[in-house]
Amino acid sequence: MIRPLRICPTCGLEIPADAPQGACPGCLLESGLGAHVNEDQECSAGAETQQGGRTERVAALAGEFGDYELLHEIGRGGQGIVYLARQKSLNRTVALKILRLGQWASRADLKRFRREAAAAASLDHLRIVPIYEVGERDGSCYFSMKFVEGGQLDEVISRAPISMRQAAEVIAKVARTVHYAHQHGILHRDIKPGNILLDTSGEPHLTDFGLARLVEVDSTVTETEQIMGTPSYMAPEQAMGHKAQLTGTTDVYGLGAVLYQLLTSHPPFAAETASETIRLLVETDPREPRLLNRKVDRELSMICLKCLAKDPNRRYPSALALAEDLEHWLKHEPIRARRSGVLTHTCKWVQRNPTVTALIVSLIALAVAVSWNIWKSGLFRPPPEKSIAVLPFESLSRDSDNAFFADGVQDEILSNLARIADLKVIGRTSVMQYRSDTARDLRRIGQQLGVANVVEGSVRRSGNRVRVNAHLIDVRSQRELWAQTYDRDLVDVFDLQAEIAANIASQLKINLSPEEKAAIEEKPTADLVAHDLYIRAKTLIVSSGFSTPQLESLSEAIQLLNEATERDPKFALAYYQLAQAHDQFYFGGIDHTPARLAIADVAIQALTRLRPNSGEAHLALAKHLYWGYLDYDRAREQLKLAEKSLPNDPMVFEILGFIDRRQGRWAESTKNLERAIELDPQNGGFVKQLADSYVCLRRYANAGRILDRAVAVDPKDASMRAYRAAIELYWHADPRPLHSTVESILADDPRAGENIAQLWLQGSLCERDGDSAERALAALPITGCYDNQIPFPRTWCAGVVARTRGDQAAAQAAFTIARKEAAKLVATDPKYPEALAVLGVIDAALGNKEDAVRRGRRATELMPVGKNSIDGHLLIKHMAVIYAWTGETDLALQQLAVAVGLPGFLSYGELRLDPCWDPLRSDPRFEQIVASLAPQVTAKPPP
Repeated sequence: MIRPLRICPTCGLEIPADAPQGACPGCLLESGLGAHVNEDQECSAGAETQQGGRTERVAALAGEFGDYELLHEIGRGGQGIVYLARQKSLNRTVALKILRLGQWASRADLKRFRREAAAAASLDHLRIVPIYEVGERDGSCYFSMKFVEGGQLDEVISRAPISMRQAAEVIAKVARTVHYAHQHGILHRDIKPGNILLDTSGEPHLTDFGLARLVEVDSTVTETEQIMGTPSYMAPEQAMGHKAQLTGTTDVYGLGAVLYQLLTSHPPFAAETASETIRLLVETDPREPRLLNRKVDRELSMICLKCLAKDPNRRYPSALALAEDLEHWLKHEPIRARRSGVLTHTCKWVQRNPTVTALIVSLIALAVAVSWNIWKSGLFRPPPEKSIAVLPFESLSRDSDNAFFADGVQDEILSNLARIADLKVIGRTSVMQYRSDTARDLRRIGQQLGVANVVEGSVRRSGNRVRVNAHLIDVRSQRELWAQTYDRDLVDVFDLQAEIAANIASQLKINLSPEEKAAIEEKPTADLVAHDLYIRAKTLIVSSGFSTPQLESLSEAIQLLNEATERDPKFALAYYQLAQAHDQFYFGGIDHTPARLAIADVAIQALTRLRPNSGEAHLALAKHLYWGYLDYDRAREQLKLAEKSLPNDPMVFEILGFIDRRQGRWAESTKNLERAIELDPQNGGFVKQLADSYVCLRRYANAGRILDRAVAVDPKDASMRAYRAAIELYWHADPRPLHSTVESILADDPRAGENIAQLWLQGSLCERDGDSAERALAALPITGCYDNQIPFPRTWCAGVVARTRGDQAAAQAAFTIARKEAAKLVATDPKYPEALAVLGVIDAALGNKEDAVRRGRRATELMPVGKNSIDGHLLIKHMAVIYAWTGETDLALQQLAVAVGLPGFLSYGELRLDPCWDPLRSDPRFEQIVASLAPQVTAKPPP
């Protein structure tokens, strides 16, 4: 009779049939040894085994192991301990690896151990550690190998980071070694710094083939196996247990992960647990290496990220190809790691979406006809003569640090010109899209930005000298109006930038006022390093938002600015950016605490002390009063003062538009937001804000038109495309365009999920598509979701998804966790109305009726519509949800009746389809309210 296997529930090992009292001998041995050792993060994701604490010490054998004298332990892993040993018969020093569990080892352990020995022994390569002997003694399997004097790569870099060139050289050599193994039919599958040894000459050697797979032998195996490896360096297909998908590109991923750590001092993914690390590597993308180490070369970063592509087909096709590309980089030759061309992506998309393609072609034809009629009607206006865009300057220096220096030169020239009232200057966000490494059609750029002139230039920094070449070009005639080359000492760079701005103004026949001249000539700082830190931080802040990578960028910006102000405590502009960064954390609900607001206060005080009458001081104070204290009137006063000194700063008009909107001045708000877009036409944030206004006014056709224009300018902007599709959901209660757009975006770029997760989740819930909602939930950033500025925890979203799927137990569990998170936010500021509303809605979901109603009412009292027409309206909506979920139908309908009569985000589509309103659907009064928002029969979507 076949006896079933018995498995230890603690360690997952097989329990032998003759084990005393059925006890696990491995656990008994561990208990007897009484020690705990932290191992490498090797994991078995298929069965949460806990082998990390097992410490079977073969060293207890009094230093003798057959022909070997054990000198000391030099390493350990999931299955073996490695000793420095002396082989007595040959009097040579070796590395001796002994299977840790000895006679208690499982069949799987023995198989892996022997496979490692066999794989390594079958390979004869200069950089693969050779095997000397394989054997068994006293029930313990072992093998001896060459001892590489030096150390493991992770130990070496922990003592002193290596240079970029050294990193590239090491990985190129290891990649060629891995290619050799692949040619002999062996995949390594566990490439990590600990398995790469550096000898005393710095040459790398590959070891530990414990997870090696014989391609020919295993290619037809279909049984399920445990997922083994080190999560931080494991390819996604390996982490998900897709054995059939393991190819040479799996090892390419591991090589890229090691390169990433060499460049940044961090693995691509690392969390507190192996399972969380695996979730991160499967669902998220690694941060750009240059964000973690500003010195990383852009092309080397591209090579690294190509290795780490989620899709194996987007990685290097072989380890050899990776080695060759690294060698190209080392020789300053062109590399392969370039993004695929637009044509390639377009062709692939067309093949996947023939029906949608036909529709798009029809729409394009219609758009061309409409555009031609508009052109003939004279609605296009030529740009002002005195208008300019300062395009990014080209860095002619090889050092990547000098790219930021070139950005700094361009930024200062742009900022100086923007102080001139008689000149229209395009904002930084729009011009930075036309970097010097892309082909430039100046006439088209001028049309897109609405300017008559552009400035191009280059910067070469060498030692203590800097050479700047600048050109002023009329984009309409393509005529060069002025050009000049400047060769100066580095310490004079700020004078040089002011001189260039003044010369450009002179060429455009602009007379500077004394105030403008003084402002242009004022140096931002005397410390060039501090200025470089400031430029890096400013770049991060401009692109920041509330996704996980964006929040990390904002935090990094704060660190850079703190360094800048430590170097130069009188650096006023650094305090300006610091105040903005801290205010964003506070206003966005990420850290809505008095402590965060106080830090912003300190930055504002430093700025106003250093430059009390500057435009930056007035603008920073206006944003602080608006974001931090909701003091709209005083903020408006400061903006009027800021506009005098910063006539071309689009943020002046953006904040004015926000204040107008919150005070219910919708027409004025629209004008100010349109002015901001005129000065920064390709700033997607401004476009979305104007679209938000149109959505609140339920002017969906207008919202659709401006979003269509934005998508036409940048078809790759996933969030803009998703928002445009969502307009049809809000307007016509039609979730299909959003559904198809989301699927198209994810097909083109799976990494875009986080950027569109909230709209994706909203559409999925409206379609009652539980599977899609789960996918969207997984893509949500850790910050959760936002109803405008009202922050809901990610666990709240999980509860809503579970509730929609009918899983009440999971919903209650998620809501319970969400309540704890929301309660912490309320505890930091009991008068934070948005947080109170969130806690109230969660209480309603949990059945805590009295607490829910009390908190919801308190929120609406603290933030009435008269004080804030945006969030005040949303708080009324959430009060209606609270009443609906606690059985107070009459009160819920009363709140809804008020909400639909005011401008706000509440839409026909939301009321018609969102599951949160299900408790009211049987009431005819609710249907009347929904019908009041329905589109008119004659209304049609915009072309």
